[in-house]
Order: sequence, then C-alpha cells, then structure tokens
Amino acid sequence: MGALHAGHLSLIRLAAQENDQVFVSIYVNPTQFGLNEDLDSYPKTWEKDITMLEELNGELKGRINTVFAPTTKTMYPTLPPDSSIPGTGSFLTITPLANLLEGKTRPVFFRGVATVCMKLFNICTPERVYFGQKDVQQTVIIKRMVKDFHLNTQVRVVGTEREEDGLAMSSRNVYLGSRRRKVGTLLYLALRAAEIAYTTGGKRTREEILAQAWELTKYISREQDLLSEHERVGFEVDYLSLADPETLEEVQSVDEGVGAVLSGAIKMLPLEGVRPTEELGLGGDKGAVRLIDNIILRPVER
Repeated sequence: MGALHAGHLSLIRLAAQENDQVFVSIYVNPTQFGLNEDLDSYPKTWEKDITMLEELNGELKGRINTVFAPTTKTMYPTLPPDSSIPGTGSFLTITPLANLLEGKTRPVFFRGVATVCMKLFNICTPERVYFGQKDVQQTVIIKRMVKDFHLNTQVRVVGTEREEDGLAMSSRNVYLGSRRRKVGTLLYLALRAAEIAYTTGGKRTREEILAQAWELTKYISREQDLLSEHERVGFEVDYLSLADPETLEEVQSVDEGVGAVLSGAIKMLPLEGVRPTEELGLGGDKGAVRLIDNIILRPVER
C-alpha cells in the first residue's frame, strides 16, 4: 500500500534471501476502504518509497527485479472499484474469517484484501508471497485463500517490526503526533501483559489472560482522564481477542498444543486541545487513528 517503512523492507530482505527474483507491488487498493474511511487521506509517498527501494536494491545487489505499481484501471478493468455493500463488481470473499475481529467494524475490508491479492497473484504468479505478522487476520485469510483456491504459491509470514518502545510499525503511524504517539503504545503493553500471564503466570483461561490487558487499558484511561485537555489523549478499545490461530474464533481456554492469537484494536481519538508548539502528525491530529497489533502465544513444548 506504499508509505514504506522498515517493516516492509524486512519482507523484501527475506524475499531476496529465499528467491532469485523479487517483485514489489505498491498499490493503494480502494476496495479495502469503507465508504467513510480514510482512502483520500491515506499517506501516498511515492518518491520516498522509490528512494527507499533504490537504496535497498543497492544493499541487496540488484535483487529487486520489478516494482509493480498498477493503475486502478489495470486492477479493475471492467467496472470501477466499489466499496458499498453488496457492491457491484467481481469480488472474492473468505468467510467466516473475514467477518471476525477487524471485519466486524470494517465489513468490506477483507473482501477488498482478498480480491486485490488474488488479482496480484494471478498477474505475477509468485512462488512465494511475503506478509507481515502485524496484520495477523490478513495472513490467516491469505493462507485460507491460497489453500481453498489451489494457488501454487507459498505464504511466508514475517514477524512484526517495532519501534524501540514496542509500537508496531505502520503506515498510519504518520497520523500520530508526539502526544498520541506516546500513548499509542498502550495496545502493545496490554497485549504483553496478557502474554506474560500465559507464558510466566501459567494462565490458560480467556478470563485470566485478557483480564491483564483490560486492567492495563483501564488504568491508562484513568490516568489520561486526570489530565487537562491540552495534555490528555483519548482512546477507545475496539476489541481485545484471544483466538484460535487457524480459525480466529474466540477460545475460552488456550490449548497448549495449539497456542493462540492475542490481538486487539484501539482508536486514538482526535486531540481536544493543542498547544502552540506541539508536534502534530499528518492531518494535525484532528482525525481518529485506528491501531492494531497482535502477539502469538506459542504452543507449550513438553
């Protein structure tokens, strides 16, 4: 989707290690944005992206063979892309996976993701495709799509790249000014608290594991409520999930032989008051920013 960062580059580096030729696609796909979502304001940094790829290609000694940046007419040759429901056009749906977690509040998102990925795979016919773990639901859906439609490609999932304070790298982070950026780590911290309950505390039930995450988010919310409007950051927790790693269905307890996916989403709300010298993000911190993250709870080795 462009707006490249170190997480994207890590995918390309691994692809260069495992393949003779590397294709990089850059396309802001309109059908994975809802009618009232941020398609128009989504960061588009083509010149910067190409500079980053050129520098990386030098590091990789010319292993990036192609940057595929199609037009929307190329990707949607018959009808213009439609993000309405049920919509007009040719779409691919992967249910019930696409209706869970992110799909509950973004009903067309994974329809758009699956559709555009199928188009890209058909155009490029890759032996392997590389996705980041941060978008865990996307990786599960793409794996299901490849299996169900008998596509001759291997899906490789690469661990989430993080900032030093734990914030998952994302193209949308540019919307976060310094104040919201600092508080934005709360989702990672909440998931880490739940992970520790599993790995160190020996907790296995949903209630015991997620309680740690919910408690931390409530504590940070209370802290922010005590601050003035020129200091506080408002946020809303969309969901905290403990789910099966293949079906993404919520589980009541973790099967130690299978593990689970801890995930969540929060909405960083617009700032109520802005100080004159405050460092603001793209859009002046006037729009809500949705952050997602996840941690994989690995099976317990015996």
